[in-house]
Amino acid sequence: MTASGRSNLPPLSLHVPEPRFRPGDAVDYSHIAIPPAGAQPRPDERCPAAETQPLCFDLIRVLGEDDRAVGPWNPGLDAETLRRMLRTMALTRAFDDRMYRGQRQGKTSFYMKCTGEEATSVAPAMALAPDDMVFPSYRQQGILISRGYPLVEMINQIYSNRADKLKGRQLPIMYSAREASFFTISGNLATQYPQAVGWAMASAIKGDSRIAAAWIGEGSSAEGDFHSALTFATVYNAPVVFNVVNNQWAISSFSGFAGAERTTFAARAIGYGVAGLRVDGNDPLAVYAASRWAADRARANAGPTLIEHFTYRAEGHSTSDDPGQYRSAQERSEWPLGDPINRLKRHLVALGEWSDEAHEAMDAELVEQVKAATKEAEKNGVLGHGLHHPFHTMFEDVFEELPWHLKEQSEQAIRERRIKWPDWSEDEPWRAS
Repeated sequence: MTASGRSNLPPLSLHVPEPRFRPGDAVDYSHIAIPPAGAQPRPDERCPAAETQPLCFDLIRVLGEDDRAVGPWNPGLDAETLRRMLRTMALTRAFDDRMYRGQRQGKTSFYMKCTGEEATSVAPAMALAPDDMVFPSYRQQGILISRGYPLVEMINQIYSNRADKLKGRQLPIMYSAREASFFTISGNLATQYPQAVGWAMASAIKGDSRIAAAWIGEGSSAEGDFHSALTFATVYNAPVVFNVVNNQWAISSFSGFAGAERTTFAARAIGYGVAGLRVDGNDPLAVYAASRWAADRARANAGPTLIEHFTYRAEGHSTSDDPGQYRSAQERSEWPLGDPINRLKRHLVALGEWSDEAHEAMDAELVEQVKAATKEAEKNGVLGHGLHHPFHTMFEDVFEELPWHLKEQSEQAIRERRIKWPDWSEDEPWRAS
């Protein structure tokens, strides 16, 4: 007899999600349903949210196997815009590669690449208005690059040097750029979702025309902030776009732990009465079209939209991660939706607007562009080489007027530093001796 005394009932059990492939396993993606490109209907942007429910389980695709853009979601972008999108994604990848090497050389403590996910930041950034407020996670560097933010400023922040506008107070890659309408990145997962809703509500209250857009990974959708944000957004009809980048993996946990085994992440929109779209995250044209649809819907006061970008994290979670410890090495090469840069390149070639030679020349040019920006930033110092902000700044920028007890602590710290390093000046960047 069981402890409860109910011997006639089966014992309860828990389900623990398990990834399909472990290190060393062969990879089989046959369980992923990939519909034909162009087969998905495109409802009007002002449609009732319930009309988008089938699209929460489908996969919006524009680029077909013949590299042509087809179907109602084809945004019809001109060749120059497509080349600009391609160049921005390629620049983002070149930037990532350089910063990754910089971390391995000890020039910074940490970095996170977005290899394979470039379309999920670059295409939405191009679909939004330049002054729409974005609330990114830590893998959306493509947004800043799309908006023309200087690479030198990004590298200064990564290196935490004396030119870092954030004065070394943020983990590398957690940028903040008010001038680019780019909200400060936080290491606390999903906090940007309710912040984006609050900002969007304020924009509506003021009668402004700007909307908000936020990004999280699929793992972060398990946070309570996700659900609070969706509740407020649907209750107040906030003009906001929610992006969930489903790259299959959180740090070392596969998407099943966030609920992917039961349904899609886009389907979470249904329970809140929010419009939902599930899009091929490696198809830049599909991502652009879905983002533009959601932005137009928000701007027309038709309500928020949740977009699931179905993609794959090709690299480790960060420079502190070794994906070989928890997933098969074949996953990247076998991923059935391909690479976003290569797919857009092939599309342009099919249109007669690009070539392998032009692409090779562009890549070489971008490598040099990033290299030049890196050398310029390194004049301001790198991690651990003593070129930092003045010591006294560690007490600044929290209070409008420094409280008396912090003034005392500041004076004491500076006094002790002068005793230890007599030739040190508080007005110059501190150089360790």
